[in-house]
Amino acid sequence: MGQLGRRQVMYTYNVTVSVDASVHEEWLEWMLGTHMPEVLATGMFADATLHEVLVDEESGPTYAAQYRFHDLADLQLYQQVHAPGLQEKSAAKFGSKALAFRTILRTVDQLDGPVIPPSL
Repeated sequence: MGQLGRRQVMYTYNVTVSVDASVHEEWLEWMLGTHMPEVLATGMFADATLHEVLVDEESGPTYAAQYRFHDLADLQLYQQVHAPGLQEKSAAKFGSKALAFRTILRTVDQLDGPVIPPSL
C-alpha cells in the first residue's frame, strides 16, 4: 500500500470538451497548436495533457484537457485574469460545436508502477 501524504499536493484543472465531428480535425489542430500553448503561456500551470475520452458518441469525439498546478491561488488567478479571454476565443471560433465543462481535481496520491519495456 502507498504511503499517503509523501508527495507534494497537485491539482488538475480538467476541461472536458464534446467536439462536433464537422470541426473535429480543425479543433484538434487548434487545441494542440494554439489553445493549450496559450494556456501554458499564462504561467499558471506546470504542464498539460490532452486525452481522448473513449465513449461512443455519434455527434463527435470527446476530449479531456488536463492542466496540472500546485496552488489553488494560481487557478483562481487564471480563472479571473486569463480564462475569460481564452474561452471567448474558443466560443468565437467554434461556438456550439465544441462544448466544454470544467472540473478541479486534487491528487490524493500517486503510485508508480514498475517500468515495463514495450513488447517487440
